[in-house]
Amino acid sequence: MTDSTTPRPNILFIVPEDLGPQLGCYGDPVARTPRIDALARAGVCFTNASVPYSICSPSRACCLTGLYPQQNGHLGLATHNFEYYRPDTPNLVTRLQTAGYRTGIIGKLHVNPESAFPFDFTSLMHEANFKREVPMETYVNSARQFWRESDGQPWFLTVNFPDAHLPFVRQADGRPARLHNPDDVRLPSWVGVDSPRLREITADYYNCIARVDEWTGALLDALDAAGLADNTLVCFICDHGPQFARGKGTVYQAALHVPFIMRGPGVTVGTVRDELVANVDLAPTVLTAAGLPLDDEFLGRSLQPLLAAAPAPDWPQEQFAVTTGSFPYNCFISESVRCGRWKLIWTPPQTGPNPIAGSYLHNGTERPFRVITALQTDEYAALPPAVAAAYARWENPPVYELYDLENDPDEWHDLAGDPRHAAIRDQLVARLQNFQRATRDPFADAANREAFIAEQQDYRDGRYQDVPDFKWAYVKRFRCWRENADI
Repeated sequence: MTDSTTPRPNILFIVPEDLGPQLGCYGDPVARTPRIDALARAGVCFTNASVPYSICSPSRACCLTGLYPQQNGHLGLATHNFEYYRPDTPNLVTRLQTAGYRTGIIGKLHVNPESAFPFDFTSLMHEANFKREVPMETYVNSARQFWRESDGQPWFLTVNFPDAHLPFVRQADGRPARLHNPDDVRLPSWVGVDSPRLREITADYYNCIARVDEWTGALLDALDAAGLADNTLVCFICDHGPQFARGKGTVYQAALHVPFIMRGPGVTVGTVRDELVANVDLAPTVLTAAGLPLDDEFLGRSLQPLLAAAPAPDWPQEQFAVTTGSFPYNCFISESVRCGRWKLIWTPPQTGPNPIAGSYLHNGTERPFRVITALQTDEYAALPPAVAAAYARWENPPVYELYDLENDPDEWHDLAGDPRHAAIRDQLVARLQNFQRATRDPFADAANREAFIAEQQDYRDGRYQDVPDFKWAYVKRFRCWRENADI
């Protein structure tokens, strides 16, 4: 993307939270997102982008390293002491700094250890801002300060917005000025049930999306006013989908499918790409744009062949994902592989029902907490039979699930046991096993899985959070196993 006569591009990441493709440019009829839609028209819009783990910390760790969670070790939330296998894991910040870039972050990092990311500029890095008390102008003014201080030096800046994370704040600092009303919205189709309560919650989710659009527009206006837009590669991508039932924290499409838009040098205006891409592709793409070599360990791929309208017939049509529940009380392991229209979910045998599902359901089971988007007892009872069967399968999953995303995008109908699809199921099992070998996936080993689950269950009471400098034993175990060293 660059040569010796072309100035190296600046890199701007815009990363909202918990936002799926509920945007106008992705065909959503409710969303009011004129600025994001304009960004998509000005560059490339990836219609089938995915994340490898649908929780904040692991997903961001993938973005910043170009490595899958099984490779980098960040298998849960940073707030619960999960971290990389090695503090010196190469990442975009250190790689770009070595190449002469100035680096900055505005908004939360939420990846451990923080020392692995020696940003030259930080603002609000420890501020989740879930109550939206820090106004939009603070983020934009911090960006202006960073650009002024860069003074002609190429730069990398990631701006992490709090919307649309729970709680779905209806209005903050007068934004959005025009509110969505419950009667004007529809629930995400994958939830499978409707109620006045859930419509009210959904309306506020769309209010968060409208605020993301305003924040994005304000940031891009500031970039343009600074005279930097023409030589800046803008990457708009989200950490995972929204926190509705069968969404965030799972390996269903509602959790994994995210918007992904790029604009800037080397990107053809008005391009729409339907290939399967992932956020692990972002780091290799940025390094390629900066003229830097790629690591052999990358399974993420540079998106350079897809930044124009030309066909890319050799692009691998596959995506992979994992979940561990992200903290001890929710510990439950599943992995998935998508190849074209077909998707396989692998859930190794584990004790008890899936606690991730339990946090979204009021169905008679005891839980220490449930999210506000969890189905209430009456909503759960109103599920149509096919939908109720899918929820039951989520709670007590079989070893394999198989879905035809072309005909069943919400993954209601499991085809894994259908003899007519046995060959496809077996092909995807083989693809997943190949991926596990390529990543040296610790969860492919039963002893590793059992050790990880046992450790998480031992700390379900959360007492690790009272231990100074607490370290999970899995970090050393998995690192040594991957490196064939003694544990």
